[in-house]
Amino acid sequence: MAVVREFTLPDLGEGLTEATIVHWLVEVGEVVAIDQPVVEVETAKAMVEVPCPYGGVVTARFGEEGAEVPVGEPLVTVAVGAVPDDLAGAVPGTEPGSGAGAQGGAPEAAAPPAASAEEADSGSGNVLVGYGTGAAAARRRRIRPGGASPLGGAQRPPGGAATGPAGAAGADHAPGVSGGVHAEAAAVGPAGTTGADGAPGAGAEEAGSRTVAVISPLVRRMARENGLDLSEVTGSGRDGLILRTDVECAIRERQERELPRVVPLPGAVKPAVTTPGAARPTGAAAGAGALPDEERIPLKGMVGAAAEKFSRSRREIPEATCWVDADATELLAARRAMNVPGAPKVSLLALLARICTAALARFPQLNATVDTKTQEIVRLPAVHLGFAAQTERGLVVPVVRDAHARTVEDLSAEIARLTETARAGGLSLAELTHGTFTLNNYGVFGVDGSTPIINHPEAAMLGVGRIAAKPWVHEGELAVRQVVQLSLTFDHRVCDGGTAGGFLRFVADCVEQPALLLRTL
Repeated sequence: MAVVREFTLPDLGEGLTEATIVHWLVEVGEVVAIDQPVVEVETAKAMVEVPCPYGGVVTARFGEEGAEVPVGEPLVTVAVGAVPDDLAGAVPGTEPGSGAGAQGGAPEAAAPPAASAEEADSGSGNVLVGYGTGAAAARRRRIRPGGASPLGGAQRPPGGAATGPAGAAGADHAPGVSGGVHAEAAAVGPAGTTGADGAPGAGAEEAGSRTVAVISPLVRRMARENGLDLSEVTGSGRDGLILRTDVECAIRERQERELPRVVPLPGAVKPAVTTPGAARPTGAAAGAGALPDEERIPLKGMVGAAAEKFSRSRREIPEATCWVDADATELLAARRAMNVPGAPKVSLLALLARICTAALARFPQLNATVDTKTQEIVRLPAVHLGFAAQTERGLVVPVVRDAHARTVEDLSAEIARLTETARAGGLSLAELTHGTFTLNNYGVFGVDGSTPIINHPEAAMLGVGRIAAKPWVHEGELAVRQVVQLSLTFDHRVCDGGTAGGFLRFVADCVEQPALLLRTL
């Protein structure tokens, strides 16, 4: 007998609480193998293909492409195990006794022969961060009126059974449905107020006291910092889950209420009034006095994560910037000498990365972070060097692990690999996190200088401008040299200006005289 397993969005690590569905890799009724990727999602860090630990037939999908799914909410349901004989022959190409069908005439494919009931129960054993493939623990769920799903995908009727073109049979023939749905939930009526015996149900219990449904610590902190009572906020997520957009909207509405009333001039357009509980306008009508041709881009996914990180950095870090011009003529000559025919090419960014690691060895104060909970400066033993890379999906910062222990040749190869992977959108979370210092080569955009924002929670960032021919005094004479501007933005909590100036001066000296690096090889 087939058993329907519910596969939920796992914890993808790094404190991520939600992901956006980018592309479904399977269809309802399709046969999937154990650990086969079923959906591609975009988190605040990267694009991730999520594998399903169960093998069988996909009976339902939850959420359309572009929808945000909180961690722990269902992605797909899979019918695993043996196929009932009474459903045989419903799928083209299957024999009686080996096929499966769904009530209502929708086809349901047979599970793969290798996916036995015992294998389905135990799962694959291969897991992502934060979830396993053992039996799911019982999970208390609130029943939404009518079983509506705000994710826009398959709806879940009262009782918790997932529905879809092939979901009905899976529910009828699977008494052991996983996912933590209580058997008593099947007795709740469409309104979610009474059970089979007329006793008050989930809806009646919630009428007196409402549980605040919040998963994200970011949402709670945002509400706390703005003095917002979450019990007064209506969530737009699944099962009333309060999302960041809900809190931002509530804060904005409260600020608008607190503004003094302005008497409109004759002929002026009156701003739209938002009624509590009414659907929020989108697009050009989302704000009062919005222009008809304006474009609104949601701050979510990687863009939203970057915006939050920039804001947090400026909010928490007392940064300062110093800069200096340097003659890079000798550095370019050294690079040309290294790139002899037949040898691996060495990039200019790799040379700058090697200079950074040498400077950090001399000034370890800048390879640090500040622990605000314990009010301590934490100096880090290893240099994990991040570098800014522009891609079609936005700015990303891949991290070269143990950069201090790599040669220039190794650094060049690793930077090239990470850059190519970033442009293909295939960087993993491990390749995007836990950096200790960042190198930002904004000179590729043709600009001389910048005051970059520190990549929180790091303590410093070195910026490199374009290398351009300029008049320069060299050996007492005016000459045309290749000049570059270097800038260092640093956290003033970890060091004073003397340390930061010494670091930047050492970097400039190495750019002007690369032979200085021979001392630290």
